[in-house]
Amino acid sequence: MRTLGWALRLLFHTRGNTMTSLHRKDLGLLALRTAVGGVLFAHGAQKLFGWFGGGGLEGTAQAMEQMGFEPGDRNALAAGLGEAGGGALLAAGLATPVAGSVVAGTMAGAIAVHYPAGFFAHGGGYEYPALLGACGLALAVSGPGCYSVDAASGHALGRPWMGVLAFAASALGAVAVVSRRQDVVRRREARAADEAAGENGTGLS
Repeated sequence: MRTLGWALRLLFHTRGNTMTSLHRKDLGLLALRTAVGGVLFAHGAQKLFGWFGGGGLEGTAQAMEQMGFEPGDRNALAAGLGEAGGGALLAAGLATPVAGSVVAGTMAGAIAVHYPAGFFAHGGGYEYPALLGACGLALAVSGPGCYSVDAASGHALGRPWMGVLAFAASALGAVAVVSRRQDVVRRREARAADEAAGENGTGLS
């Protein structure tokens, strides 16, 4: 009990104690990293391996094709790697600026898909990917804290410029993927309209 009481005082008593305040900040970053990273890894594992009731690469590729992401297999692999890889790196606190930026870029693509449905998740909106993307970007900016692989390795893979480059590459990739999807959706809609017009013309004749 004495040990527990000492630990609680160390965690929550900050008056005049800068080190304790920093300790709490690092614990908060650790909790945020593991929570967000774990959720992202689980979603990526659904896409890649079919874990946790997911469709695996084949099922995810089919779903991607239906949504207009062609080719479906490549987009499924990229989405799965972005979520699982980025989530695992965030949880470990390894290459955090890069991992957070990749997560933000991946979620930007998901936001674009859900955007027409509005904001709130219960209506199919982009609320959830926006939250995950914001968390990834925040961790990329703040850093992982001292309880991380980056801190233990002297931030060899956690340089700020790495995060900037990763974010730029992820953002450009997301824009390219979403633009291609919009083109595919427009072509499908035009083809469906032509087929409907042809059927109507046949019926009239």
